[in-house]
Amino acid sequence: MKFLACFVIFVTFIQFINSLINILLPEKLRQSGKKSFSHNEMVSILIPARNEEAHIGNLLSDIDKLTYKNVEVMVYDDESTDRTAEIVNDFARHNHHIRLINSEKLPDGWLGKNYACHILSSHAKGDYFLFVDADVRLKNSVIEDSIDFANKYQTALLSVFPKQIMITRGEKKSVPIMNYILLTLLPLVFVRKSPFSSHSAANGQFMFFRASVYQKYDLHRLFGNSPVEDIAISRYLKKKQERIACLVADERVQCRMYGSYEEALNGFSKNVRMFFGNSTFPAFIFWFVTTLGFIPIVASQFDFIAVALYFTLYLATRVLVSLVSRQSVVDNLKYMFWQQLFLIQVIIKSISSSHSKNLLWKGRKIYS
Repeated sequence: MKFLACFVIFVTFIQFINSLINILLPEKLRQSGKKSFSHNEMVSILIPARNEEAHIGNLLSDIDKLTYKNVEVMVYDDESTDRTAEIVNDFARHNHHIRLINSEKLPDGWLGKNYACHILSSHAKGDYFLFVDADVRLKNSVIEDSIDFANKYQTALLSVFPKQIMITRGEKKSVPIMNYILLTLLPLVFVRKSPFSSHSAANGQFMFFRASVYQKYDLHRLFGNSPVEDIAISRYLKKKQERIACLVADERVQCRMYGSYEEALNGFSKNVRMFFGNSTFPAFIFWFVTTLGFIPIVASQFDFIAVALYFTLYLATRVLVSLVSRQSVVDNLKYMFWQQLFLIQVIIKSISSSHSKNLLWKGRKIYS
């Protein structure tokens, strides 16, 4: 039991150190302060959309208000059955930068979003490709700041985890767990500086590629059937010795990812194990240490200082992750038990769905 308790304290300490690095050496999209660029690169903003009538208008309106104007905007209507195409066409009539690409039949061996991104890239003419989900909100100088970051660090891929907007209790009990996993397992500065592909991360909600590199590898074709193509692409690029970066956003990139606990459960089940090398055992170990780790600590009858150290590290880590993520510290402490309960549900659902191949997303099977 003492060995297990020491293991828990060690892992908790590593999580604290990782989260501390993420706040002391923040990887974030800095405001360049530049009003114009000498090269004035074109950016292709590429949006896969399937039944997004509730969101697509907000995103297109945001894009129209961005301070960077040398853009083309393409929306792929992925067999939507709602008003998505109609809304895009309404915007296109008033903005010549916006273009709707109609659905093509989804070929065998592809997932819908990956195919949509592939088709969008085949039409794009920009120096940079920004793939962004329809429910993301973009503000102010995000485009020029992304260009500035990519030029400064010569990145092939810059990915951003949006600041999450959470309104309901269900969202607060579920959505923060992904940032908690990411930021306690990986200092984001390692994504940019480390040569190891295991130090990779990306978020498909915001993927900013250097077009020449994207086209060289034809990346969405390469991972056309991957339910976690964002992480797969980031690891592939690192193996090819291309530079990548992963950041946590501020108000310039926001998203209300899911509207309920059930939506989050279904959505996160697609990719949770990829945070753990696509392996189940480390996922369970992570859940045990971060949920029930106090049991061996208390049972081993450590002195008061050791017990106090464990709980201090544990709570401090929660606070640091909340600060880096720009989430409410109070809410994350209030709902941390529910977030851990959500995590084990996600892990179990992910395992069950991958075996039964019955996980659906927007009406389509994720696993085939």
